[in-house]
Formats: sequence, C-alpha cells, structure tokens
Amino acid sequence: MTILNGFLPFRQRVGGVKIAGAIGGSGPPLLLLHGYPQTHAMWHAIAPSLAASFTVVAADLRGYGDSDKPADDAEHATYSKRTMAADMVGLMEQLGFTRFAVAGHDRGARVTHRMCLDHPDRVTRAAVLDIAPTHHMYRTADRAFATAYYHWFFLIQPAPLPERLIGSDPEFWVRSKLAHWGRTPTAFTEQAIAEYVRCFRDPAAIAASCADYRAAASIDLVHDDEDVRAGRKVLCPLLVLWGSAGFVGKRYDVLQVWREYAVDVQGHSVPGGHFLPEEAPAETLAALQQFFG
Repeated sequence: MTILNGFLPFRQRVGGVKIAGAIGGSGPPLLLLHGYPQTHAMWHAIAPSLAASFTVVAADLRGYGDSDKPADDAEHATYSKRTMAADMVGLMEQLGFTRFAVAGHDRGARVTHRMCLDHPDRVTRAAVLDIAPTHHMYRTADRAFATAYYHWFFLIQPAPLPERLIGSDPEFWVRSKLAHWGRTPTAFTEQAIAEYVRCFRDPAAIAASCADYRAAASIDLVHDDEDVRAGRKVLCPLLVLWGSAGFVGKRYDVLQVWREYAVDVQGHSVPGGHFLPEEAPAETLAALQQFFG
C-alpha cells in the first residue's frame, strides 16, 4: 500500500525478491530511498510535488515496508548495501529506466552511496540526506558517536537479542526512534506513523533491519575499504543535506568529509533534525528540485 497522493503502488520482482513501492508523475526518472525505521511513505510530504517534474519511484528497500524480507546469511551479504543497491538498479531497469537520479535518506542514503560506486553508468545525479559515509563514521567513532548512534551497536548484536527486545513492543520502538532523532515533534503525521508501525510489527522486518545494520558493520566495511584503497569515489554530482539541529551536522564537517569520498559535492543544512523530508519538507523539496532540475 502507499500513502503518496496520486501514486500507484507496485510490487516488482527483481532477481529473487519482490520490491514494493509507488510510482507517480512524468518526466526524468528520480528514485527515492527511505531510511530506518521507515518505508517509502516517509516521502509523502514532498513526492507529489516532485512528481510534477519527474517520474518518481519511491521504493521500499529489501527487508523494509512491503518488500520481501529474505533470511540473512552468515556473511550478511543478503543485506549488504551492494546487494540492496543492485535491487534498486534492477527495479529501475524493469521500470524502463537505465539511467536515473536518486535521493536517499539514512539507510537509503547508504544504499545510494554504494549505488554510485558500483553503478556509475546508471546514476546521473545523487543526493544523500543526513548521513556521513559509513566508513568515515566507524573510522572516527568515539564516545559521542557511540552515545548518539547507540542503535548501530545494539542492532548488530547476535540474534535473537535485538529482535526479541524490539519485537516485544515495535510501536514503542518506532515512536521512540522518531522522537530521539527528530527535532520537530509535529513533523510526523499519524497516518505515516501508522504505516511505519504496520510494517515494523512484522518480525521478519525487525530481523531484516538488524541484518542491514550487521552488514554495515562487516561486509559493507570490507567493500568500503576496497574502494578507499583503490581510490574509487562517487563521480556524479552529489548533493548533501543535513538537519541543522541533528547530530550529523554538529559532529562532522559534512561537506569536507564527503569530499574525501566524492569528486563533485555541494550541499547545506536545512532546519530540524534527522528526518529532513518530514521535518523540513519545503526546504528539502526546494533543494532537491534545484539540484535535480
């Protein structure tokens, strides 16, 4: 299902998994990827406006929303950002788009980063919302980072510890994450929250999201180290946005950090905390329209 006004829901088989989402609008293709613990519904405040100028594809990452949630493997390759990026490239190709722009928030931004590195011939322009590169964040981890991003270290604990604890009250967990990382309590509509909670009540979604974070602390870092050693960087134009009141902007020199990983970087902060498309929809929309325009 979708809460994006004017959009048509889809479930498209890509390789061995079905990827769910919604498509709307007309014009150049623009892929939107959500973060944790959300679904493609997080774009509800800006996707209809983007659809006036673009064919917008808002997708649920594997393991999230209504997309399939395959069982993880010992190496966590099933939920590596390489695998998740390949899902989205395959999805866009099946929808008829061999080249496209992409904007990702949180986990979706990490998938976007990997997509730009693995599929530079497919991505024309990319935007990453409220993240620093995973490689940099782990490499510079300290007490402040571990305190603010405690979930990175909780979710990677061996199963079934985080799964059982989160599964005891998924709605509390989702609402607490929105409150913890957001700075604008009125930003989240009850319709959107209900959709996040509906999807996160599935034990398979909880397990898959833990696998996503386990991959980030293992196989994803192997892939990142290989790229750094080889000198591979994001080649397409990259827009970086972050919340002015959030941890990322306060902790990192965001643009300078991204210039270590990409060759053409621009960006700025927008008001609020971590959830830019819901906390600062007007500012986020304007930045995306100008960049992708």
